[in-house]
Amino acid sequence: MIKIDRRQMLAALAGTGIVSACTGATPQLGRSSGTSPGPPPLKDLAAAKGIRFGSAMDPYQIADPLYAEIMRRECGVMVAENAHKMYTIRPTPGTYNWGPADRLVVFAKANGIAMRGHTLVWHHPRWMPDWVNEAEYTRRDAERVLIGYIAAVAGRYDPFLYSWDVVNESVDDADGSLRETSFSRAMGGTVNTLDFCFRVAREFAPNATLAYNDYMSWESTSAAHRDGVLRLIEALMKKGTPIDAVGMQSHSNYEMPTAYDPARERAWVAFLNELKGMGITRFYLTEFDVNDTRMGPDIETRDAAIASYTRDYLDLMFSYPETKDLLMWGMVDHQSWLQTFLPRDDGVEKRPTLYDSAYRAKPMREAVAAALRAAPVRA
Repeated sequence: MIKIDRRQMLAALAGTGIVSACTGATPQLGRSSGTSPGPPPLKDLAAAKGIRFGSAMDPYQIADPLYAEIMRRECGVMVAENAHKMYTIRPTPGTYNWGPADRLVVFAKANGIAMRGHTLVWHHPRWMPDWVNEAEYTRRDAERVLIGYIAAVAGRYDPFLYSWDVVNESVDDADGSLRETSFSRAMGGTVNTLDFCFRVAREFAPNATLAYNDYMSWESTSAAHRDGVLRLIEALMKKGTPIDAVGMQSHSNYEMPTAYDPARERAWVAFLNELKGMGITRFYLTEFDVNDTRMGPDIETRDAAIASYTRDYLDLMFSYPETKDLLMWGMVDHQSWLQTFLPRDDGVEKRPTLYDSAYRAKPMREAVAAALRAAPVRA
């Protein structure tokens, strides 16, 4: 037993069903003439620079042949969108539901796709199972539950999963304070709880890089959130927590992509440099998409603005050799979580991902490709 001290287009469709990057005319799905191989997959452009490229996936998407083929062609990495979360895997104290996560692992292995884990502990009461929120743990009981759960999940998928988001979203975006849960109330606070989770994860996933993941961003509304994350990482580093990486979700939800300006970029750069100064050597862009909730309905205008922002943001992030991974949070517009999160007042479908709802590549895909081509090579 563990000993702890309390503790991711021109059609090139020759049997693939994939579309290529937009180059003016909109490519269509259908049978290929077999004359064009299409553009290089994003995973290959990324690998040439020492970067991993991929996307989130849910089990139901395996049965969508066009979505599955996009994943096979474009992605060297995938991450479970929801299937590795505690509310899915352990909905009751006596139940382990391995089916959804196992199906994704089988798909990834069969298609030569590496896999990250997301997330062992979503340290936010809203996203914990009711049986956890309703518990009044002693310290010993809280530790026992966390050890049992992390050991079961991380151990089941080690060494296939090369990285884990050990803890997700423990900082309140409103004021930068640390969120409390039934675990942290029993274990002497949030920092102690997170440190414990990382140490358990290190025991049962010794081959994986271990990350703290959160949705702090360049947005002006995220200033308190950034500060809170910095304080948390500083506290964990002082405790010697085995944290290898910081996952930056890279959603832009509350301020539109056209708001990304030099002042906001400077604030974000200052945040990144603070993390570097603390000794964080890996940045993972874990959940990239672009929200267009308050943009006008014109598709061409939205696509151009989203592509421009995507290129600018990724150029900045890839200028840091610490940036090792880029994972999209979904590859096709109509299957994006953003269709229901902060919905548009006009009811127009959002366009937050690389492929539209007809599985056609968009200017955003070419922006990602261009940023990868321009990125410096890293180890």
